[in-house]
Amino acid sequence: MSHELHTHAPHEEAVHEAAHTPGPGHSLAQWVAIFTALIAAFGAMVSYEGTNMMTEVLLYKNEAVLSTAKATDQWNYYQAVSTKANLMALGLTLAPSTRSQDFKDKLAKYEAQKIAIRKEAERLDHEAAMANAKSAKLNRPHHNLEIAMIFLQIAISLASITALTRRKWLFAAGIVSSGIGIWLWAAALLAMH
Repeated sequence: MSHELHTHAPHEEAVHEAAHTPGPGHSLAQWVAIFTALIAAFGAMVSYEGTNMMTEVLLYKNEAVLSTAKATDQWNYYQAVSTKANLMALGLTLAPSTRSQDFKDKLAKYEAQKIAIRKEAERLDHEAAMANAKSAKLNRPHHNLEIAMIFLQIAISLASITALTRRKWLFAAGIVSSGIGIWLWAAALLAMH
């Protein structure tokens, strides 16, 4: 009677293990792996949308700052022209009648300039307000995207813990967390349009 030790090659052991493992779709580890891959893909899309949206928020905010700076310049110019107009009005009052036409002409010129400068300053103020409003409008959905990403990351973490502990309730909590994250992502996308 011979007692031989028989060893299998590594690939034979893998085939043997696969033959004794439940079929595809039955293993919790397989479901966790698929779930994690899907949630990671959703997370990548949410991250992309969030980055893109934040770029737009900052673009509109920069537009608002630029328009505000230009409006401030116009209002300063308006103030300077108003000062000149006031000096011409004072000069008209104090000047001898022989020079009054000169002061009247300059006063009329400054008053006309003030109207054009004021319109431009008000237009720039309006542009700044509109850009600020667009920035604020986009920032609200961006906030939802940030929270969505947090829920998706929690779902991935719970799935990882599930793979280690085999606790199905953790997997269920991960599914719920991912559902909340996906819902927030969809809400943010709908709010943009």
